[in-house]
Amino acid sequence: MEAVASHGHDHAHDHDDHAHHHKDTFITKYIFSIDHKMIAKQYLISGIIMGIIGVGMSILFRMQIAWPEESFWAFKFFLGEKLAPGGVMRNDIYLALVTIHGTIMVFFVLTAGLSGTFSNLLIPLQIGARDMASGFLNMISYWLFFTSSVVMLSSLFVESGPASAGWTIYPPLSALPQAIPGSGTGMTLWLVSMAIFIASSLMGSLNYVVTVINLRTKGMTMTRLPLTVWAFFVTAIIGIISFPVLLSAALMLIMDRSFGTSFFLSDIFISGEVLHYQGGSPVLFEHLFWFLGHPEVYIVLLPALGITSEIIATNSRKPIFGYRAMIASILAIAFLSTIVWGHHMFISGMNPFLGSVFTFTTLLIAIPSAVKAFNYITTLWKGNLQLNPAMLFSIGLVSTFISGGLTGIILGDSTLDINVHDTYFVVAHFHLVMGISALYGFFAGVYHWFPRMFGRMMNKNLGYLHFWVTAICAYGVFYPMHFIGMAGLPRRYYTNTNFPLFDDLANVNVLITMFAIVGATFQLAFMWNFFYSIFYGKKSVQNPWKSNTLEWTAPVEHIHGNWPGALPEVHRWPYDYSKPGHDEDFVPQTVPMKEGEEQLHH
Repeated sequence: MEAVASHGHDHAHDHDDHAHHHKDTFITKYIFSIDHKMIAKQYLISGIIMGIIGVGMSILFRMQIAWPEESFWAFKFFLGEKLAPGGVMRNDIYLALVTIHGTIMVFFVLTAGLSGTFSNLLIPLQIGARDMASGFLNMISYWLFFTSSVVMLSSLFVESGPASAGWTIYPPLSALPQAIPGSGTGMTLWLVSMAIFIASSLMGSLNYVVTVINLRTKGMTMTRLPLTVWAFFVTAIIGIISFPVLLSAALMLIMDRSFGTSFFLSDIFISGEVLHYQGGSPVLFEHLFWFLGHPEVYIVLLPALGITSEIIATNSRKPIFGYRAMIASILAIAFLSTIVWGHHMFISGMNPFLGSVFTFTTLLIAIPSAVKAFNYITTLWKGNLQLNPAMLFSIGLVSTFISGGLTGIILGDSTLDINVHDTYFVVAHFHLVMGISALYGFFAGVYHWFPRMFGRMMNKNLGYLHFWVTAICAYGVFYPMHFIGMAGLPRRYYTNTNFPLFDDLANVNVLITMFAIVGATFQLAFMWNFFYSIFYGKKSVQNPWKSNTLEWTAPVEHIHGNWPGALPEVHRWPYDYSKPGHDEDFVPQTVPMKEGEEQLHH
C-alpha cells in the first residue's frame, strides 16, 4: 500500500518538477543540483580527479623506493625545491605522500567514487523512484564531500607539511603536534577533513536507506530488487553503524592535540622531556579506528560486487546464479565485517584468547565471500558471453577478489600474521582484494552505465586497451609484493639501503615500480575515452545492453523525475535472461507475466 500511495503522490508531484525543470539556471542544474543523476556525475568526476592525484602520489613514492635518494626532475617539478631539494625527496615527505595517497584512495576515490556515484545514479532509477528521499540532503552530502576533499588537499600546502602518520593515523605521531613535522597543522587539517567527510557519508547513507525502504515503485518487492541495490542498501547500513566510531576517535584525537586531554597518550618522552600526559592508551585508538577500518573494506567492496553481479548477468545473457544466496552473502559479509576488526591488532599485545576469537570470525567471512565468487563463476559458465570492457573488468574483479582473498586467510590467522605483519605482504593483500577489485568495479560501472549518465557510448577499443594493460600491470605490481613481503621487507620505509639483508630485493622493487608507471600512464586512455565520449561519443540508444532493469526504461535525455509519465510497474525479478517462451533473450521487469509463465525460483 505504501508503494502504491507514494506512486500516486510522486506522479502528482512530477508536474511540479517539470514546471520547475525548465526554469533551472546553470547554477541550479549543474552546481547546486538536487537531481540524483547530476549529483552522481559530480561525485564521479570529483572521484576521478582525486584518483589522478592519489595515483600520482603513489608513482612519486614508488620511484623513491625503486631508486632511493636519486635526483628526479619529477620530484623537483611536483614537490618543489623545499620538499625535494636538488630533486631528492625528503624522507618526511615520503611518509606524507604514503599517508595522503592511502587516505585519498580509500575514502575520496573508492568510497565516494563507488557509493557516491552509483548509489546516487542507480538507487532511484532501479527501484522506480523519481529521486532520492531528500534531494536537498543529497546536494548537501556532495558539497560536504567536496569541502572535505579541498581541506585534505590544502594540507599539502601548509608550512610544516601534510599529515605523515600513515592513513591509519596512530597516536602518538598523530596526537602530538611536536612529534614530527607532519604532526602539525597538516594533521589537524586531516582530522577536520575526515570529520566533514564522515558527515557527508552519513547524510548520503541515511538518504539511500530511506529511499530503498520507502520509495520503491508498485510491484518492486525486496526480492525483486537488483543485486546492485541490495549491495548499496547494505553498504549504507554498514556506513551508518561504523563511521560514527571513527568520528568519535577523530574528535578525541583533536582534543588530545589541542585541549590537553589524554585519551590516547600516556608516559610520553620527547628529547628527554617528560610530557604531562598519563592514563591514555594508543591501543584504544586502534580499536576505534579499525572498528570503522575493517567494515570500510566492504563499504568499498560491496558496491563493486553489486555492480559486477548486474554486469555479469546482463553480459552472460543468463539469470544470476543463486539470487537469494547472493543476498544472504551480502548480509553475512555486512554482519561479520563489523566483528573482525581485531585482526589488524594481533601484534598490539592482544590477549591470545581474544586473538583466537578474531581469527575464527575472520576466517568465517571466507564463506559468504566464496559464495559470491562461486556464484559469479557459475553464472559465467556456459553463458553467451558478451566480452565488452564492462564485462572484462567484472571478470577481472572476480579474479583479484579470489587471489587477494586467499592471502587474507594467512593474514587472518594470528600465528601466521605475526610473521608478515607490516611487510609488503599486507600491502599486496589489501591492494588486490580492496584497491584493485574496487577499482575494477568502478571501471566496470562507468563503462556499463556511461550511456545512462551521458547518453553516449564510450569507445570499445580504447576500453579493451585500458583493461588489458591495467590487468597486467596490476598483477605486475602486487604479485611480486607477496614475495618481498615473505622475505621480510617492511612497508613504509623510505629506503632499504641500510639493510644489506634486503639488497637482493632491490631489483624486484624496480620491476614493481616500472609496472606501476606503465599502468598509471595507460589510465590516460581511460581519461581520454571518458571525457571525449561525454561530448563526442556515439549517441546511445535507450537500452544498449538489452538489460532488464528499470533504469533502461527511462528516456535517454535526462529529466528531473526520471520518467515523463507514470512510474513503471514491476512484474518480475531483474534477471529473466534467455527465458524459454520469449522471443528476445531479455525480459524487462516492466513486462507482465504471461498466462501460465513460471516465476524462476531464485
